[in-house]
Amino acid sequence: MKKLNRKVLLTIFTIISIFLVFGTVFYNIQAYMTEYDNVFRSLNIINDFNNRPNNRPFNNNFTRPDDREIDNMMIMDYEVYTVKISDGSIERIIGHSNTESSFDVESVANELLNKEQELVIGSLYNSKYAYNSKVNDTIVIINMESVNNRLYGILFKSVLVFMVSEIIIYVISLLITRWITKPAEESFKKQRDFIADASHELKTPLAVIMASSDELKEDKKNAKYIENIKYESDRMNKLITGLLDLSKLESGVSKDTYKEENLSKIIEKISLTFEAIAFEQNIAIEAYLEKDVMFKCNKDEIEKLISIIIDNAIKHSYKDSSIEVNLKAEKNNINIDITNSGDPIKPGDEEKIFERFYRADKSRNRESNRYGLGLAIAKNIVTNHSGTIKAFSKDNKTTFKIVFKK
Repeated sequence: MKKLNRKVLLTIFTIISIFLVFGTVFYNIQAYMTEYDNVFRSLNIINDFNNRPNNRPFNNNFTRPDDREIDNMMIMDYEVYTVKISDGSIERIIGHSNTESSFDVESVANELLNKEQELVIGSLYNSKYAYNSKVNDTIVIINMESVNNRLYGILFKSVLVFMVSEIIIYVISLLITRWITKPAEESFKKQRDFIADASHELKTPLAVIMASSDELKEDKKNAKYIENIKYESDRMNKLITGLLDLSKLESGVSKDTYKEENLSKIIEKISLTFEAIAFEQNIAIEAYLEKDVMFKCNKDEIEKLISIIIDNAIKHSYKDSSIEVNLKAEKNNINIDITNSGDPIKPGDEEKIFERFYRADKSRNRESNRYGLGLAIAKNIVTNHSGTIKAFSKDNKTTFKIVFKK
C-alpha cells in the first residue's frame, strides 16, 4: 500500500511540476524577449531619425533631425547615449536618460571606434553594454546594468515563486493521493483483516483435527488415511501460520520494542541451525561474518528473516554446491549478502518473488509445501526495520542483498 501511495504521489507531483516548470521558463523567456525588443528599438531610435531625411522627400510636414532637438530626447527605462563621431574621434556624447551612473561611456565609445560589427546586443544577462553603429557618424550605446538587474530580479522572483509553489503542489498532491488511494487502502485493510480473522478461526478446528489424528490407531486399514490427514493438516498449519505472520507484519510494528542486538551472533546461530539440513543435500554453508555488528531490531523477526532467506537458498541450490552468508558493517549501512549456486531468477521476476503467493515454479513449490509467503514475510520484516532487500542472478549465482541503516 505504501508503494502505491508513493507512485500515485510521485505521478501527480511530477505532472503538475512539469506544467509549473514550463510556465516558469516561458515567463522568463517572454520577459527576456520583451527586454530584447525594447533594447533593439532603443538602439535604432536615433538612427531612424538620421535615416529618414535620406529616405523621404522633403516636405513641410517633415522636420529635419537637426531641428528635432535630439539633445533633449529622453528615453525611459534605459540608459542610452548617442556618441557623435567626427574624423574618427568623439565629437560629443549625448545622454538620453535621467539616471546617473558610473558607466564610462567615453571609454566604451573609444573601444567601439574600430569595431566592425554594426549592431551588437549580446546576452541580456551578462553584457555590460549594447551598441549600434549603422550610421558612420553616430554610435548609440546602452548601459545594460539595469537590464541585467531587471532580468536577474525576474529570474530570482520566478525561482522563489517556483519553490513556494512546489511546496504547495506537494501538499495538494499528498491530499489528492490520500483521496484517490483511500478506497484501495480500505479494501486492502478489509482483505488483511479478513485473512487474519479467517486464519485465527481456522487454527482451532485445525488443531482439533491434528490432535485427533494423533490419537487414531494406525492399522493396515486406516494408516494411509491417517497419514494423509496429518500431511494435509501440517500443510494447512504452515499456510495459516504464514498468513498470520504476514498479516501482523503488514499492520506494522512498534519500534519501541526494538533492542540493540548482536547481529553477528544471530546470523551465526541461524547458519549453524541450517547446516544439518544443507548437509543432507551435500550443500555447505560458509559464513563470513564481521564480529559484533550491533543493530537495533526485533530479534525474533531478524531470526525469521535470515531463516527464510537461507532456507530459500538451500531449496534452490545445486547439489554439491555452497551457500555464502556475508555480514559487513560500513559507515552508515549494514550489508547482509546470501548467495547460492543454482538456477537463476527469471528476468523480470526479481521484484515479483517478494509478492504474496507468487511462485515462479508452481509445480515444484506445491510439491515442497511452499505457498509464496516466505519472501513476502522477509520483505515486510526488512521494511519494518527501514531497510531494503533485493535479489539478482548472475552466472548461475543468486544473491539476496539486505541493507539496513545504522
